[in-house]
Amino acid sequence: MPSPLTVLIDPWRMHPLAWLHRVEARAIIAELRAAGQPVDVAAFVPGALPQAARILLRLSDPVMVDAVRLLTAYGIAYLGPGAAALVCCYDKWIACRTLRAAGVDCPETRFAADAAALARPLVLKPRRGSDSIGLRVMRSGAVPAPLRNQHTIAQTQLFGAELTVAVIGGIAGMPLRIDLPEGVPYTFLRKYLWRPRCAPLADHTLATRVQQAALGAARALGVDWAARIDLIHERASGRVFILECDAAPLVGPASAFAASLTAGGMTRAEQLARLLCEA
Repeated sequence: MPSPLTVLIDPWRMHPLAWLHRVEARAIIAELRAAGQPVDVAAFVPGALPQAARILLRLSDPVMVDAVRLLTAYGIAYLGPGAAALVCCYDKWIACRTLRAAGVDCPETRFAADAAALARPLVLKPRRGSDSIGLRVMRSGAVPAPLRNQHTIAQTQLFGAELTVAVIGGIAGMPLRIDLPEGVPYTFLRKYLWRPRCAPLADHTLATRVQQAALGAARALGVDWAARIDLIHERASGRVFILECDAAPLVGPASAFAASLTAGGMTRAEQLARLLCEA
C-alpha cells in the first residue's frame, strides 16, 4: 500500500485561478484514488500547515509562492517546484534577464516605463502573474501612464506559430501548436474559455529544436520539478523564442502539460509517477 498523500489546495475564494486549480486538483485526486493511492485533501492555511509524510502542492501561482516559501522556511518536504525556480519564473523580468544571460532567445523586454524605444506593437503584461491575466497588446502610441512602472513589463510582439511544451525531469514532451491567428494574444480567456485547438507539431525537425530550446530554458531557470514552457516560432527569422516558463503549471489529465507528454510517448501513469517523484 502506498504511503498516504496529502494534496494541498487553494482555500476557496472568489478568484478564477482558485477555481481552476481546485477543479484540477479534484481531477488529480480522482486519478490517484482510482489507482489505489490513499489521498487526503487540505486547504493551504499559513498558520496550520499539514504534518503529512508526503504533500503534493496543487495551488495557483500566487498561493504556491507563499506556500513554497513557508514550507521551505519550516523545513517541510513537499512535491512541487523549488522556491528558487518558482520565484524566478513567477517574476517575468527576472526570468527574461536570466534567459538572455544564458544565451536563450526571448523577446526584447523592458519595464513598461522604459518602453519608448521598443518597436510597436508591444505586449504588456504584469511583471508578476500567471495564466496571461492582464496581458494586452498595444499596437501604437505611448504606454498608458498608469502602466509606466516597474510592475508592468513590455515586450516586442513576435509573429509566428505559438507553441507550448511540457518539461519534467529533464524530459521534454512533444510541442503542441496552438491554433491562433498570428498576432492574436493567448490570453486568459482563450486559454480557459475560448480554447483554441492544440495539436502535436507535425514538423519533426522543428519539434526537436523546440524541445532543445525548452530544455535549455528549464536548465537556465533552475526548473526542478514540472514546467510548461510557451514559445513562438517566429515566421520572419525562423528562430524559436521562449515566451514564458510556468514552473507551477496545471498538470491534470486535461491539461496541455499532460497532452504534450502523452504526445511525446509518456503514459499518464508515468507522468503521475514522475510528479510524485516515484519514477
